[in-house]
Order: sequence, then structure tokens, then C-alpha cells
Amino acid sequence: MASNTSKTARASVRAGQSGAGGALSVLGEFKYVIPLNKGKHAYVRNLTNGKTAHLRTTSDAFVEEIRALVGAGHGAKVRAEIVALAASHPGDGWDETEKRLVDAGVFEA
Repeated sequence: MASNTSKTARASVRAGQSGAGGALSVLGEFKYVIPLNKGKHAYVRNLTNGKTAHLRTTSDAFVEEIRALVGAGHGAKVRAEIVALAASHPGDGWDETEKRLVDAGVFEA
């Protein structure tokens, strides 16, 4: 019985699985934090588990999701995204969100 996936697709998956320590190399731009509702909520995309969480930015779950990304080695990129969101949407509270994450010690990993 023939396989449903091509030889190239299987090779690509194998190459992706051979990465170091669960880290994933992505070509192009990948956003971890997608703002919603003027900064009150956000989608947080987690490459380590392949899930996207819809979270309130003032919740403890948001802090823990960002902490998981920082622990997986994505901290600099996530923080840069939050700083960029604060600069591009100054009235949406992203500066307060960054301050909450810093106060919680999220970026110190």
C-alpha cells in the first residue's frame, strides 16, 4: 500500500524533528503574540507544543504562557514583539503588560 505523503514531505518532517532540544527553526516572520481587543486579549502562539492560546493579557495564564516561551529560548523575540506592540499601539497598554511580565521575573530565565 502506498504512503499518502510524498518522499520530500517525509524528509522535511524528519529534518524538522532532528532539531536541537525542541527548538524550531522557522523561515520568515513568525509572531508569538497576536493582539486582540485593543491589547486586552491576545493569541499566544507556542511553537514548542503547537498550540495557540487565547488569553487575557492581565491573567496569570498569559504570564505563564510567556514564561514557557522564554524557558524554551524564545524570550528575546517575545519581548521584542511586546516592545514593538507598545510602540505601534501606545494606547493599548502593552507597556503595562511588559512591566507586569518583568515584575513577575518572566524574562530573567
